[in-house]
Amino acid sequence: MGISIFYAYPLFYWLLDPIQFTLCLLKQMPLKTESLLVKATLLFSSSLTVMAGATIAPSLPAMRDHFAATPNADYWVRLVLTVPALFIAIGAPFVGTAIDRFGRKPLLALAVLLYGLAGASGAVLNDLGLILVGRVLLGLSVAGVMTTATALIADYYVGAARVQFLGFQAAFMGLGGVVFLSFGGFLADVNWRMPFFIYLLALLIVPLVVLVLPEPNRTLDGQMLGVDATNVFPWHIAGLTYAAALLSQVVFYLIPVQLPFYLKQLVGANASQVGLAIALATLFSAGSAIAYKQVKARLSFMGIYAIAFLSMAVGYCVISFATTYALALVGLAIAGTGLGLLTPNMNVCLTSVVPASFRGRVLGGLTTAFFLGQFLSPIVSQPLSGMVGLDATYRLGGLLMACMGAIALLLGWRWR
Repeated sequence: MGISIFYAYPLFYWLLDPIQFTLCLLKQMPLKTESLLVKATLLFSSSLTVMAGATIAPSLPAMRDHFAATPNADYWVRLVLTVPALFIAIGAPFVGTAIDRFGRKPLLALAVLLYGLAGASGAVLNDLGLILVGRVLLGLSVAGVMTTATALIADYYVGAARVQFLGFQAAFMGLGGVVFLSFGGFLADVNWRMPFFIYLLALLIVPLVVLVLPEPNRTLDGQMLGVDATNVFPWHIAGLTYAAALLSQVVFYLIPVQLPFYLKQLVGANASQVGLAIALATLFSAGSAIAYKQVKARLSFMGIYAIAFLSMAVGYCVISFATTYALALVGLAIAGTGLGLLTPNMNVCLTSVVPASFRGRVLGGLTTAFFLGQFLSPIVSQPLSGMVGLDATYRLGGLLMACMGAIALLLGWRWR
């Protein structure tokens, strides 16, 4: 009788005690990682990470106008977009440690729930400081979602299947960015608060996380793969990957943070045009991520890094010299193509070389590097653009990517 009620009213029991419900459900549920529903849940959960910042990017100019009376409004409004990144960076190492010790699924369910509630808070709050508090909570939830979802993918799949699925994950995040940015742009033309309501979509994913995703047996997985948990942690590879992630995200976030203002200055673009422009970059990013498995079959990790960084360099230079909206779109497409190769390449590289027992922690470190770079981007770019202009700022970003591409080529040649 108790079991039948348990299955008849799963959401009711989950709301009463989500952690206990999840643990109870796991005892009843076999591991079926090839299920289409499992894969869809992982992909939808992963798409939340790009939605965290991209959704409200088109609202920034109107939000700045609304809070014009607030001292330093220009700076604080940009932080509304990027402050989640700081708290993702702070929270991710703790999340990685927690999921390695206590399991993946309960934390993911709670993180997705917090994501929906904290993200939507900006739609109703009237104080810029309180909106920033909501964005802080959003950042902590994204730390849980991104680290845990990627760790589950690495737990569920191995070899070529993992390479392919991590490429799909990056692609789905890119496609999610296309949808959310485009939708967010149209909503921002109605009212700058409207895009915040999009975060409520996360609440639809919570039941899927609870009911569909199995908790992996990571001890058994490690034995099956012949992974020795006592292996020396590859600090040099992790360190280089973290550095590359941080710097690339500082440059990448020039697009959502500064492009709305750059396009408005360049051609008087409205929120819809800005949303579509950023969405184009994420669309091309998704396309190259889908092709990652085929690219990886032909090139080394360093070869892919070189192509990705050099593509971003070319794209940013085109943006910096653009005189029309169409030419700026060309630069965004080229830069997006390079960006789409970076995330799966970093995830596959790290999960291929670290012991299974360290997987959550190393992915937590990568999440920290990614989002610390995003947080630092406006802190670096805002005074820089004030001194040299937005066009020159994009050129300098392209130059940094060119230098990183050259370093990747040199390391690839030395390590071949």
